[in-house]
Amino acid sequence: MKSKRMPPTYFFIFLFLSIALHFLFPIEKIIYPPYTYLGFLLIAFGAALNVWADMLMKRNNTTVKPYGKPACLITSGPFGISRNPQYLGFTAILLGVVILHGTLIMFLFPVLFVIVMERIFIPFEEENLEKAFGRTYIDYKNKVRRWI
Repeated sequence: MKSKRMPPTYFFIFLFLSIALHFLFPIEKIIYPPYTYLGFLLIAFGAALNVWADMLMKRNNTTVKPYGKPACLITSGPFGISRNPQYLGFTAILLGVVILHGTLIMFLFPVLFVIVMERIFIPFEEENLEKAFGRTYIDYKNKVRRWI
């Protein structure tokens, strides 16, 4: 694994940068009220997805840390829809903040977050899960999409 920084660190950095750039360089407002209020729905969805996935992982005594050793493979709840529901939740929150503010420059940060997760964390996690759970994980991976 290339980084010991955790995904929430990247999430908060990108959240801060997107809001800061919105105020420093408010390039092209493209979403206006009442449509901007849809951002609240995405933020709520993302937060709920993160809490739900985190609760399932803790209930099953498996690590939430990307570099930790998984104790079990969770395939129910939000993991039945996405192999990475927490990353999906973070992305939804970032996108919700973008829609809420409505400026073009902010759209960069949900995209950057997805790229960072795809490059730094997901390949390592998938390799780790495949080593730990073998064919069971491969079957799950073939049934459930990475994001949605």
